[in-house]
Amino acid sequence: MRAPIGDFDHATPAPDRLDELIAPVAAAVRAWSGSVPADQLLYVDTDPRWADTAVFVEHYGRDLLERSANCVVVAGKRGGGTTLAACVVLSTTRLDVNGLVRRHLGARKASFAPMDTATGETGMEYGGITPVGLPGDWPVLVDAAVVDLPYVLVGSGRRRGKLLVPGKVFAELPGAVVLEGLGAA
Repeated sequence: MRAPIGDFDHATPAPDRLDELIAPVAAAVRAWSGSVPADQLLYVDTDPRWADTAVFVEHYGRDLLERSANCVVVAGKRGGGTTLAACVVLSTTRLDVNGLVRRHLGARKASFAPMDTATGETGMEYGGITPVGLPGDWPVLVDAAVVDLPYVLVGSGRRRGKLLVPGKVFAELPGAVVLEGLGAA
């Protein structure tokens, strides 16, 4: 099948490539029951050497720059407690960690979670973290611009491979809250 975005040789429905996905992502795809059929979540095989956005778009298509999203794990702290959350913003924007994210989490302080925390708590590889398959009790804050796109490129849980996901799927993920202005230019 031809990928709806990017210059990929082949795109496959993610339910047909569960063997390429790490356990929490595969489980989320297997259990998906949103308004978009699971076979519209697509998997594309990619070279992990080109996983970082700038190099990735040079190799797989410049149009992906405006259609890619980053999933960032944030730690919000208040008192002695810490809340982990995932934030999904377009790759061309910056996450408003100290403003909108901090306020939404009710935190005194918010910052990017340390790499060991992000990978340990998600079970995913750094540079491939995706909002598909995160712990069910996490808030998943999604910029409204992501939801508005027909398809969005995100990580697959590993540095090898990516998911192409219809934008409205992000609003239906467990714990999802769509926020205007989460990502700033």
